[in-house]
Amino acid sequence: MQIFAKTIIIGFGLLFIFSGFVMLIKPTLFRGWIAMAGSTTTINYTEITLRMVPAAAMIYLAATSKYPLGFQVIGGFMIATSLVLYCIPRQKHHELSQNFAKTLKPLYLRLIAPLAFIIGILLIDAVY
Repeated sequence: MQIFAKTIIIGFGLLFIFSGFVMLIKPTLFRGWIAMAGSTTTINYTEITLRMVPAAAMIYLAATSKYPLGFQVIGGFMIATSLVLYCIPRQKHHELSQNFAKTLKPLYLRLIAPLAFIIGILLIDAVY
């Protein structure tokens, strides 16, 4: 189970790194992905459920990671926010996502792309 959870965290870290590249190279594509959140019932519940997988892995691995408190807090926060998103209407989630996508201008995404790289590297490093 430990290897499976580590694999999930490594995949999550790689997803952050990939997202950082997309934010840097094609920020409008990334904005489109954000705007799609909650757009259909399938996308809404798939997204929310998939968020809980690395969150649960973080909580499971917290004691053996390099950042135990960080893994517990962030994993718990991700699960709590996922449960909240399950309870609000899908249309509200989609509206929030669209507003957030409009706020994140391409320049802003390019500026925060290095943060995605750092988070991805820290996630991978935390389980080694």
